[in-house]
Amino acid sequence: MKRRHLFLNSIGGLLVSSALATGLLAPAEVSAQDLSVFTIASPAGFPDLDPATSFSNDGAVLANAYETLTRYIPALDGGEATVEPVLATEWSTSEDGLQWTFKLREGVTFSDGEALTAAAVKASIDRTIAIGGGAAFIWWPLDSIDTPDDTTVVMNLNTPQPMDVIAAAGFAAWIISPKAIDKDNAYFNAGNTAGTGPYNIERYDPGQRVILGRNENYWGGFNEGQFDKVVFEVVEDAVLLQSMIETGKADLTYNLPYENLDSLNAREEIEIVTNSSFQTLFGMYNVQKPPLDNAKVRQALSMAFPYDDVINAGTNGLGQRAMGVIPRGIWGHDAEAPVPSLDLEAASSMLKAAGVANLELTMTYGVGDTLQSLAGELWKANLATMGVTLNLQPMAWEAQWELGKSDPAAAQDIFVMYWWPTFITPYDYLFNLFHSEESPNFNLGYYANPAFDDKINAANELSGTDRGASVAGFIEGQRMVIDDAAAVYMLDLPNVHAVRSDIKGYVDNPAYGHVPFVYQMSR
Repeated sequence: MKRRHLFLNSIGGLLVSSALATGLLAPAEVSAQDLSVFTIASPAGFPDLDPATSFSNDGAVLANAYETLTRYIPALDGGEATVEPVLATEWSTSEDGLQWTFKLREGVTFSDGEALTAAAVKASIDRTIAIGGGAAFIWWPLDSIDTPDDTTVVMNLNTPQPMDVIAAAGFAAWIISPKAIDKDNAYFNAGNTAGTGPYNIERYDPGQRVILGRNENYWGGFNEGQFDKVVFEVVEDAVLLQSMIETGKADLTYNLPYENLDSLNAREEIEIVTNSSFQTLFGMYNVQKPPLDNAKVRQALSMAFPYDDVINAGTNGLGQRAMGVIPRGIWGHDAEAPVPSLDLEAASSMLKAAGVANLELTMTYGVGDTLQSLAGELWKANLATMGVTLNLQPMAWEAQWELGKSDPAAAQDIFVMYWWPTFITPYDYLFNLFHSEESPNFNLGYYANPAFDDKINAANELSGTDRGASVAGFIEGQRMVIDDAAAVYMLDLPNVHAVRSDIKGYVDNPAYGHVPFVYQMSR
């Protein structure tokens, strides 16, 4: 039902050469030193720029060319999370939660000159649902959309849901021009834009770069100091990423080696911005494959994982212990979750009691991902003391995913991956990763528990009307998969971005993974 965002270092794009990454071969249209250009050195490529089907790192590009009805603002420093207006200026819901009414911002046009109307919003959402790719599933509660006038969108639901949050999703919620409704995926991936956002795509070189220019029709207008162009340079080598931010050839980057952050932050021209992310790293056990079909075996393996060592060595202490798959900052996070701790003696005894000896396992993870590699190496060393051999198999995401979706009997033993939300709900994590599936998609441990399915489905149905009861249900569901040891929950990742100090207005919003909202910034 859903993809997973590609691993940060394992996108199947082209490795950028040193000359390109340092700006020596920058496109003729822009200068790497032009102060009116905002340059992002991205460690990941952008495989799909169709707003209906994009479900990966492409969100960083689309968020600057398209807009949603609303935007989610998390509460990172206490307080309450909020939803702010974008294309909708106000909204309300019926008492039973089955009807949501959005009032549209007036005077908005798409980049092609078409007016934003209720009919345009309906047609855009209908297109996404009809294609059914990417994150189109976010619209599952929607029965129909009414458009009583040009500025009113009425969403009729089959079950109460927080549509203000769903309409703020970082995928599948983008609104496109009526002129583009009948366009296919190839149209958008040829670099064509049809949004209301502040920038248009001017050039798209897959695996290399995307160049955006100002949308002169933008309803918000532009002030002095805002950027004329936005350039995404795909640079998959961490050394080159660091070189670009150090030399000023990039204004923002991420995925730098954690051990280099302190020295970078000490430089006056660079600021390291760190906060909690909504991203978690975990490994799913193949529960269909003996002896991993024994929960006691899985529990023993999880008790051998070096949680603190991975956080300290892998993230320079910036990461946090994962309490299941719902990270801090997401409502429904279980701060008291009964996750296992490192205890090699107890783990070894549990394996012996299960009658398991000379066990050999294969763990797949993202090629080039240093954190996942480190986690595997440290875990491997611990398991070796228990007579367990852990074979580490780095793979490109596409290959790893295809293996995971194959016959569980022939697939990996442990599938390591990241997850961050499509929109802010515990259901996004629990449904996609652990809900029973007829054919594997993202439940790549093949866990199937009807009681768990019922629990999280019921909790989700309450999310639009009774948040307290919904949270309680999600916590109960999450504790089921923890008790069953369906996965090893490695850590909650920090969000760490390097930004040039002359950039004003940069704010990291972890609800939109690694998305720079460039319109908010200036130099």
